[in-house]
Amino acid sequence: MEQKDYLLREIEKIGLLLKMIFNKIAGKEENYALTVENQFEEAKGLLLSEIGFDIDTFLSIEKSEIEQYISEFNGIKGSNIELLADIFRVMGMKTDSSMTKEYLERALKLYELCNSLDKTFSFDRERKINEIRNAL
Repeated sequence: MEQKDYLLREIEKIGLLLKMIFNKIAGKEENYALTVENQFEEAKGLLLSEIGFDIDTFLSIEKSEIEQYISEFNGIKGSNIELLADIFRVMGMKTDSSMTKEYLERALKLYELCNSLDKTFSFDRERKINEIRNAL
C-alpha cells in the first residue's frame, strides 16, 4: 500500500512539473526576458534535475526506443506522457531551429504512445496529431 501511495505521489509531482514547464513554454506565464529557446533550456534543466529525464538523450535515441526510454520513469504515465508531448509540440511549432522537425516527430510519437495506452478516444489529442502531421 505504501509503495502505491509513493508512485501516485511521484506521478502527481511529475504532472505538476510538466504542467509548469508547458505553461512557461506555451506563454501562459509571461516572461518577456526569456526567449522560447531559453525557456526550453530551463525546462530541460528542470526535467533533468527533478526526475532525471534527459531531453538530449530522448532526442538522440531511435524512435523505436522511445517507449522503452519513457517506461524507465515511474512517474511518466498516461496524462504525463501527453504533457511531455505537448511540450515538444509547442517547441516544434514556436521555434525556427534545425530541431523543429525532430521536436514535432517526438511529439507525434508520444501522442501515438498515449493513444496506445489510453482506452478512451481523445478529440483534443487527435487534433494535435493532425496539426503535427500537417506541419511535417
